[in-house]
Amino acid sequence: MTSQKFWQLFVGVLLLLSAWTANAQSSTTQTTTTTTPSQAPPASQSDYPVFRALTTPAPGAGTALFPSPGTSGPAASTQTLAKPVLPPVVDPGLLVRTDVFGANLFTGTFAREGATRFNPDYVVAIGDQVQVRLWGAYNFDATLTVDPQGNIFIPNVGPIRVMGVRNQDLQQLVAVAVGRVFRSNVNAYASLAAAQPVRIFVGGNVVRPGLYSGTSMDSMLHFLDQAGGIDVDRGSFLAVQVKRGATIRATVNLYDFLLRGVMPLIQLADGDVIFVQPRQQTVLVRGLAETTKRFEFSGNERTVADLASIAKPLPSATHVRVVRNTGSVKNVEYFQLAEAGSMLLRDGDELEFTADKKPGTITVRVEGEHLSPQEYVLPYGVRMGTLLSQLQFSERSDRDSIQLFRTSVKDRQKMLLAASLKTLEAAALTARSGTSDEARLRKEEAELLLQWVERAKTIEPNGQVVIGAAATRDALLLENGDVIRVPTLDGLVLVSGEVLFPNTIAFQPALDVEAYIQSAGGYTQNAEQARVVVAHRDGTFSQITGRRGGALPMRMGDEILVLPKIDVKSRQIIKDWSQILFQIAVAAKVVLGL
Repeated sequence: MTSQKFWQLFVGVLLLLSAWTANAQSSTTQTTTTTTPSQAPPASQSDYPVFRALTTPAPGAGTALFPSPGTSGPAASTQTLAKPVLPPVVDPGLLVRTDVFGANLFTGTFAREGATRFNPDYVVAIGDQVQVRLWGAYNFDATLTVDPQGNIFIPNVGPIRVMGVRNQDLQQLVAVAVGRVFRSNVNAYASLAAAQPVRIFVGGNVVRPGLYSGTSMDSMLHFLDQAGGIDVDRGSFLAVQVKRGATIRATVNLYDFLLRGVMPLIQLADGDVIFVQPRQQTVLVRGLAETTKRFEFSGNERTVADLASIAKPLPSATHVRVVRNTGSVKNVEYFQLAEAGSMLLRDGDELEFTADKKPGTITVRVEGEHLSPQEYVLPYGVRMGTLLSQLQFSERSDRDSIQLFRTSVKDRQKMLLAASLKTLEAAALTARSGTSDEARLRKEEAELLLQWVERAKTIEPNGQVVIGAAATRDALLLENGDVIRVPTLDGLVLVSGEVLFPNTIAFQPALDVEAYIQSAGGYTQNAEQARVVVAHRDGTFSQITGRRGGALPMRMGDEILVLPKIDVKSRQIIKDWSQILFQIAVAAKVVLGL
């Protein structure tokens, strides 16, 4: 760059800065001085001679010294910049997730503009539009605006005062006024066409206080919703005031709308103020109730019956717990729900409806091979021997292999399996590698292992309780929802897992475990021959850890599960994986292959 071009650029920058400074000063003094048309400042920066000189290329020049905004070169076309779209200030989802009762009222639904509908009690105000039609000897059809004097003017009739007239009386008023001029052969019809546009101030404890636009027929909720709704941490749903000047025209309790569907129709005028008072006393409701929210109340005290009428306790609720948070000591009180109606609640208390019921009876289902009913209602605390003595077995019933399935045991088995799978995932993902080849191998093993873990998570344990032939079996306490299954003497043995032909084989007392496996085709190449599980019907199991264990005698109804071989480098992973395979085989009678 030559020195001449440098100084041209420097001078241009100084001139541009001085022009912007002059524009800012003229904008500041515009509020105190009157500008004549000849002295009016330029409408935009491009009206300044200096700005035009710097942004317009000289004759024969390539580009301007400072291209105008929106251009990118000599061939750039003029573009209109779109207004930036601002994100919403408040996320409506936050209001829905709060524990304050009524917060979900303001999610943007009331803020949407809808068709204006007039009710019969609407009072005509300045700025409203009235549709007037005359026909007969004289024809006239126009939409008239109520002027500042409160009149509409009909040609050949004159002014008619309509301000303060109810909507249902407007037709009669216009017809009477026209009838004074046209005695006959002229009919009149008048109706409201559009409500007055208004701007309403919304203040107090709202999310976004400000001035919002609407019509005089819009609900108060329309303007509150535009302001983001009531601030759930500070605002009151019980005291929303509508002010006109220094006069309070109405005080609205939004609980009437939320609980009973009652909403007063308040006709707003331009400049009215909607003011949300500070929040009053609150009580938090939890537990067994239809509405578990933080409720607001006026006054110093409310009874449990008052809160129960709003929160609606569930039929299963029998007691109520009250946590007193006022003062320096936190106290807890506990009452029967039927006796707690008159108990007083204060600001900050927490109310919880609970079910404090003593068990009376339980249900137990008996399935399988027997001749008795399948569903039994028994007193709480009954023992298994009492139920078994009521069963009528058949000649095909396997009385020595009674099975017991329990929901709580199933949940416990699933939780233990999930914990083991999590440990296995951690071991696979944190295994160290000494070389790049070993790292690549570990990565492939980890991917395979994680796929297997996802499959294992879908396994549902059966929840079987191991009772076997225990001497205390008859003394075992039964739980609600227990399932007792009486197996059938079917004379079969099931062989599954890593064998060539998983199958069900007829029981033969002379055959041992190894013989049954050979009857199913023998081991596969992926079988761990030294780890075979024999699951018995009564919930007990035997594990064969060596080839000599293959001579273990079998019982009718047993299941032989041959576990797969684990081929990984980490000893810790082998240990954890083997443990989980064994755990799944015992809890779900499933062999989950790789």
